[in-house]
Amino acid sequence: MARGVTLRGLAKTLELSPATLSQIENGRTSLSVSRLSRIADALGLTVVQVLDTVVEPEAPSGQMPRIATEIVKEDAPSAEADWREYGPLGFDPVLQAALEQFLEIGYHGAAVRGIAARCGLSVSGIYHYYTSKQQMLVRILDLTMVDLTRRSHAARAEGRDPVERFSLLIENLALFHTHRRELGFVGASEMRSLDDSNRHKIADMRTAQQRMVDDEVERAVIGGRFRADRPHEAARAVVSMCTALPSWWHRGGPFGPEQIAEQYVRFALDLMRADAVPEITGVDRAS
Repeated sequence: MARGVTLRGLAKTLELSPATLSQIENGRTSLSVSRLSRIADALGLTVVQVLDTVVEPEAPSGQMPRIATEIVKEDAPSAEADWREYGPLGFDPVLQAALEQFLEIGYHGAAVRGIAARCGLSVSGIYHYYTSKQQMLVRILDLTMVDLTRRSHAARAEGRDPVERFSLLIENLALFHTHRRELGFVGASEMRSLDDSNRHKIADMRTAQQRMVDDEVERAVIGGRFRADRPHEAARAVVSMCTALPSWWHRGGPFGPEQIAEQYVRFALDLMRADAVPEITGVDRAS
């Protein structure tokens, strides 16, 4: 929605020079939280609305670019109808660029300016999407865990008994950490880069994922189906085995995701000393 505000008029309201405001817009000077709040007030918007807008660069000379109040941003990578199916990641352009930067040079080596260049925006344009590099990382890890959790619930629901549900959960973990290798790699390597509150949030989601596996292991032990000497520790070893896949597995290697998933279910059942091996319905056994 056009606000009809000139660059000079907005600069006067903010008690800034037009040159300074122009530098903010073009990413040549930093945008503090307090200054962002003042800009939002002057435009009659909330800070959230400002951060959820895009700026059209084709504005007449001397006038602030028109602010569009709607932007198409993809949501979380969703679990499709079949939890074994994986489509495109579907991140918004800024988040995709941040993911690529984190993979290439790590979170601490990545700079907002580099992320902006990768997705074709100015530095100030980045702040229309995310307030900080930390927020980008949190969003990536949050979407990762949301997608994994959705798929885990769908996989678990297909099982008829604890051993089968355990096997499906492990199959899902192996598939996820190969098909979504990049997300798994960032998740494993950059947890240390989160601040305390964000780290606790993601850690809690990971704990909930582990508990799904723990619950099925406990039921299988009670039912006499698993005979591992230390089932609690074995359950954590199995999950860690799956989450470590991004550290070595790569596309084009000798085994695809489905073959890895079949192997890892077998490894997991051997570790649990299972009395019977269920069929893995989602795996092409001819491969």
